Amino acid sequence: MESEARRPYRMGARAAAMEVTRTRVLQAAAGLWMRRWYDDVTLQHVADEAGVSVQTIVNHFGGKDELADAVADWVASQAELTRQVPAGDVAAIVAALFEDYERHGDANVLWIAQVDRVPAIARAAAHARGQHRAWLEQVFADRLPAPGPAREHALNLHYAATDVYLWKLWRRDLGLSREDAERAMCDLLTSIDPRKRNHE
Repeated sequence: MESEARRPYRMGARAAAMEVTRTRVLQAAAGLWMRRWYDDVTLQHVADEAGVSVQTIVNHFGGKDELADAVADWVASQAELTRQVPAGDVAAIVAALFEDYERHGDANVLWIAQVDRVPAIARAAAHARGQHRAWLEQVFADRLPAPGPAREHALNLHYAATDVYLWKLWRRDLGLSREDAERAMCDLLTSIDPRKRNHE
């Protein structure tokens, strides 16, 4: 008869193995969707990339849309880790943002282009917008006005100044170096600081 001590160990090992498999699938799917259109990636493609069976993916996530939802959550959690910076430090805020955009910015733009026709991507984009706005409120807490119209206006300005499409404009369309693009964003964020207008 299996000992009581042995059984929890085996259950723990099984759970750990399942988590490893789950992460491998998420990484594979995220990697594929960073390079290819949503409709062009099948569960078989993900399975081949992750080294698992399609049935394994179904067991862990369900269908393709459910996998996309899980990928969006996983990518969002990774972004939270890379964006941990001191509030009010504009240079550090911009550096952390660029670290994220340099790795995932092109994929973000690719996903946003599919929002109107892929419900899973629309859900992911809505979540990402909310996450970015909450992050802005956190890292610019020292400069944002009290709740009300002035705060909403300031947040809208800061959102525009840090949006992935502005990164795309500078880095991809205009061909700025990362250093020049970061400096441009720092200058823009400095220029829209509400505290400066209050002292004019």
